Amino acid sequence: MTPPGDGRSLAELPAVRAPLSPPSRPRKPCHDPDPGNRMSGQRWSTDLGFMLGAVGAAVGLGSIWRFPYLAGAGGGFAFIAVFVVACLAFGAPMLIGEAVLGRWARSSPQRAAGVIAARFGYSRGWDVVGWTGPVAGYLVTSYYTMIAGWVLAYAWLFLTGQYSRGGVAAAARFHALTTDTTAASLWQLGFFALVTYVSARGVNRGVEFANRWRAPALLAILLVLVAYSLATGDVQRGLTFAFAPDLTRLTPSVLLDAVGQAFYALGICVGVMMVYGAYMPPGEPVGRSVVAVIGSILAVSALATIVIFPLVFHYGLNPASGPELVFEVLPVAFAEMPGGRLIGTLFFALLVLAAFTPTMALMEPWVAWLMERFGLRRPLAACVATGSCWLVGQASVASFGAAAGWRPLASIPRFATMNLFGLVDFVSANVLMPMSALLVSVFLGWRLAGRVPDEEYVGLTPAMCRLLVFALRYLCPVGISIVLVVGLRG
Repeated sequence: MTPPGDGRSLAELPAVRAPLSPPSRPRKPCHDPDPGNRMSGQRWSTDLGFMLGAVGAAVGLGSIWRFPYLAGAGGGFAFIAVFVVACLAFGAPMLIGEAVLGRWARSSPQRAAGVIAARFGYSRGWDVVGWTGPVAGYLVTSYYTMIAGWVLAYAWLFLTGQYSRGGVAAAARFHALTTDTTAASLWQLGFFALVTYVSARGVNRGVEFANRWRAPALLAILLVLVAYSLATGDVQRGLTFAFAPDLTRLTPSVLLDAVGQAFYALGICVGVMMVYGAYMPPGEPVGRSVVAVIGSILAVSALATIVIFPLVFHYGLNPASGPELVFEVLPVAFAEMPGGRLIGTLFFALLVLAAFTPTMALMEPWVAWLMERFGLRRPLAACVATGSCWLVGQASVASFGAAAGWRPLASIPRFATMNLFGLVDFVSANVLMPMSALLVSVFLGWRLAGRVPDEEYVGLTPAMCRLLVFALRYLCPVGISIVLVVGLRG
């Protein structure tokens, strides 16, 4: 492959040069480490397939449900500004790094770092780089799908005209759904069943196909809701709150929430970009796909903000209502507005679509690992992965019902107020995800600096590669360490 820029390979560039150890160990070409395993035949059919898969994995409830209420609580512009910077400064390097690892190893995330390390005589213990992220993603999925089940239930309520009118009735409806453990569990199971069916069809006929139709459907519904919000909502107050420059509300708490949202929304270091990178065809530009992911996240987050805040201010609702904004606050507006049943149905259908492909993506590292490690066929691997995750998710479901008052670690001040759901969320988001990001940045930025073959960086100029290595060596570890330490201390 022709070297980029001035003709030198990346290993010859001053900023990324590192002595090979041991020097007698030749670099192996990029190919499947085990062509006989079931995962090795999984590939995107086109370059567009990977890009849509990556975008579909990232653009989810984090952008449409979580982002607006965090932005509302964080004062609007201050939160949004930090979020954008965090996506570019931390998100882009980490996503590129993960995709490079996956494509270079051609293995499941759980084995990717160990496979590469072994090529240079390092310990297979580097497998820990690929385990922390998928475990975090697995735990996130266990409660993410619970919320997706709530969304599915609300879509059905609005479609059938059973939604509640008035703030008290809307709050009571949401409380009844979340505290009914059986109903919430069944809605979650129904959502999992849809995900399992599509995932079992394979990378091309299942995952890739779902992302191809999901993207235009989600965008179409979102644009309809944007048009409605701009036509009927309090546009001036809503958009001023969200986008008018004002950093007076920027606090350490807002700063950390915005950086955390960037990690959450982009799906950094949960194994998704590694396994999707392993399915990448040769020659696919990594940088272009990452730009598409970040651009899509920013665009969808902005459009969701435009949908929600004008309506919130028009109906005199509280933009800082927190996670209940979508389930207790917006249904009141939908119930009062003309055509509210249709708008409410479209809105919750949008959220169902938003949750669908990210859930498939979060399960994909485990489907790939089960196929690779145990030789399972894909349909069985998908059923095992999602079925076990649903069982684990019953702890979070019970946290709003039968076990709502149980505080497992009440004797520890930092965790005294957390129920099972709170502990799962804390461990996955505040411990495992930052730890995974830190390990990836150290492994690529320090251990493998100068050793990644040029073809894995396709599409990046030498200057961009130097900037990437700098970010992975210094910028990302410092930022991630701060997030990790502050998150643990509370």
